[in-house]
Amino acid sequence: MSQLHTFFAVVSAIVLFVYGLQGFSRELRAVGGEALQSWLSRVTGNRWAGFGVGAVATAVLQSSSAVTSLTASLVDAGVISFRASLGVLLGANVGTTATAWLVSFKLTGIGPFFIVLGTLMSVLPARVRVAGQSVFYFGLIFFALDLISATLKPLQNEPAFVSALALASVPLLGVLAGLLLTAVIQSSSVTTGLAILLVQQGTLPAEAAVPIVIGANVGSTSTALIASLGMGATARSTAQANFLFNLLGMLAFFPFLPLFAETVVRQAGDPGMAVAWAHLVFNLTLAFVCLTGFNVIEPRLRRWLAPR
Repeated sequence: MSQLHTFFAVVSAIVLFVYGLQGFSRELRAVGGEALQSWLSRVTGNRWAGFGVGAVATAVLQSSSAVTSLTASLVDAGVISFRASLGVLLGANVGTTATAWLVSFKLTGIGPFFIVLGTLMSVLPARVRVAGQSVFYFGLIFFALDLISATLKPLQNEPAFVSALALASVPLLGVLAGLLLTAVIQSSSVTTGLAILLVQQGTLPAEAAVPIVIGANVGSTSTALIASLGMGATARSTAQANFLFNLLGMLAFFPFLPLFAETVVRQAGDPGMAVAWAHLVFNLTLAFVCLTGFNVIEPRLRRWLAPR
């Protein structure tokens, strides 16, 4: 396979993965969008409950971008307050680690089963047909990941590709790579999934993948920032708060990234699992600190982000 052919094969597999993620999120929101909005408005009064809702909704939808954008729109509509939205945003950061865990458990082979099951369900009566579409896209996500893994494998022998990945061993470059790739693709799941697949293939050291997934956390906030541009001031403040949470969390971790990555890799044993653990520990630590100091942080955020 020529280098150009390999390049287009990898890009096509990534596009298929993004399409699967978007389709799965869209179908679930079409089925339960109103219920999700009602649920968010009812239980987000308590910051810990809001955190749980954000985490569960993101893990189910497989898209923190969808949940954070929905949260900003609900704030704009006056359904939930700025204060209530912050817990949901922190939960969404934790929920997005679900993709990393699914990839690290090497479950990508289940894709074809769910594609066939979803297709069969789609020819049944209306209610089952709608669920079948969600099942189909769920399978497509993992089928695409399997395809990405297969198309990336030949690149292990390409010196230029290996040299480019080696640059991620420099924490700043790794963080920037994860941030920019996620901002362009508009999906941190793609970035973290790719990073873990490369680690599992032995092409990317786990210690280099950790800065990439932490950078992806910051890049994932770009969707809500863009979506909020046409909304009111409070909704824009919600999206900006999401960005600040992730940016400040990354900056706080940054001086310790090499030690953090090395420790997690040593403790986890399996390199792919180590990246998933690092992603989870980072987001849980950020959420715990922010939720514990919520009564101090929230008024300051409101003051800093208030329109001038």
